[in-house]
Amino acid sequence: MDVGVQVPHFPPFWREGLAGLELAALRRSAVWRGGGVPDGAGRPVLLIPGFLAGDGSLATMTQWLRQNGYHTRRAGIRINVGCSSEAIDRLEERVERFAEESGERVALIGQSRGGIFARNLAVRRPDLVSGIVTLGSPTVNQLNTHPFVLAQIALVGVLGTTRVPGMFRMSCLRGECCKRFRDEFTADVPPEVGFTAIYSKRDGIVNWHACLDPSAEQVEVRASHVGMGANAEVYAEIGNALATFGDEQVWAKAA
Repeated sequence: MDVGVQVPHFPPFWREGLAGLELAALRRSAVWRGGGVPDGAGRPVLLIPGFLAGDGSLATMTQWLRQNGYHTRRAGIRINVGCSSEAIDRLEERVERFAEESGERVALIGQSRGGIFARNLAVRRPDLVSGIVTLGSPTVNQLNTHPFVLAQIALVGVLGTTRVPGMFRMSCLRGECCKRFRDEFTADVPPEVGFTAIYSKRDGIVNWHACLDPSAEQVEVRASHVGMGANAEVYAEIGNALATFGDEQVWAKAA
């Protein structure tokens, strides 16, 4: 019987295990050697990892950005399972210090949940953020993910609710603690902040439709969800986006 409920279709989950092949292809590519990638000229970039991941998950991207002249900094996240509101407060302080030290606004790159955080920061502090790049981030509907991932989210929520430290709680979905986070999540990104949303129809973890943020320039790539952190096509698009954020005319477009 058709009850009118549409179950999101995801590519085979096992394909996410092939992310290592994307890393191998990246290492062989001209993009890895800087081909066609504009020089970063020392501009600041902060990288934010995804759900259940830490800063180390973006180590390859960090290396590549530094090779191409960007001044990078980590988010300071060991494993991304904490309360969204608390995490963004800490990231705001980190971005503020980074902007003060570098003397200019900071570009943010966030993978999956990290991209949601980057978007919220852009809404909250456009004075600190030059632009954001989201990688497979469900910024339209943060729970539009594979059932296996939803089960992991629920498990973390239960553990956090039972007072396991460092984990978000079930009350974060509707509670007062994350009201500001929810308000920022649904707000438009200010026009003075560049925004590129990278998505893939091969994504086996996040429904790619949930990545089509109306505030963003939407860019499709051929990559797995996990592999977006080490994919040559993704890196080329990141380079293009960061070069746009570095254009002072773009920064001032809303002035």
